[in-house]
Amino acid sequence: MRFETTVQRPVETSGVGLHSGVPVSVRILPAPPSTGIVFLRSDLDNTPVPASWRHVARVSYATSLMCRSVLISTTEHLLSVFYSMAIDNAYVEIDNLEVPILDGSGKPWVELLECAGVRTYRRRRRYMRIRRPVTVENGDKRISILPADQFLLTCDVFFDHPLIGRQCIEMEVTPERYAREIAPARTFGFEQDLEAMRRMGLIRGAAVENAVCFRNDGVLNPGGLRFEDECCRHKALDLIGDLALIGRPLLGHVVAERAGHAMHAALVARIMSDPSLYEILSFDQLATRVAHALVS
Repeated sequence: MRFETTVQRPVETSGVGLHSGVPVSVRILPAPPSTGIVFLRSDLDNTPVPASWRHVARVSYATSLMCRSVLISTTEHLLSVFYSMAIDNAYVEIDNLEVPILDGSGKPWVELLECAGVRTYRRRRRYMRIRRPVTVENGDKRISILPADQFLLTCDVFFDHPLIGRQCIEMEVTPERYAREIAPARTFGFEQDLEAMRRMGLIRGAAVENAVCFRNDGVLNPGGLRFEDECCRHKALDLIGDLALIGRPLLGHVVAERAGHAMHAALVARIMSDPSLYEILSFDQLATRVAHALVS
């Protein structure tokens, strides 16, 4: 995509926070070029919280942002959809501390953005292209990004459950493939963990309408799974949402093995701490480079 975008018209929705259980309403509004995605806490004088790696506050079970002591929690699903559907700029008015979980996937957000439409600006879109491999490891968990001229994703997960086991997905992330193959995948958890998580003050808004719950021999959800590898697809959705905090469309091949929010954030911080790891290119510069490579 050559130029920056925003939504064509305001759209809104409401629901509950997955972890807080609080009711929350959201309005998505057009924003000028080079704004990025900015949350506005409408219950706190429209205090802005930019969706940026600089404002990451917590990465346990969800990714939270904080700016001037104002918190926005569980941002990853909405940011994943903005990023993958190529919306560069938007204001997100939100009247409570947590983005609503809706049905637990990115699909309702995709549908909302389709209703909003897309406005294209004349400002050129600028991409971050990875120049050298970067890796973050922790035991048997690992996440890397390798140089590439597209946004490629390999996501590998393992859970000791008969319906999950090891799952892997590999794809070039485009708006069409994302909407079809990633966005419908829902957040998930395990029945034996529910009580402990509630004692931690988490999943107060969780229900089978907004999350997949695995019991020992199956799932509690009446409709079952949307994909055989729904867990892996949802992990890919989360990963994209965390990478979106870079603030630019990314060109590179991300390979995640059993990684979670903390490792995603660590990879982003590692990239942003060393400008020699990347270069910033316009679409035209990228196209010229690719054309020269094909000729040579």
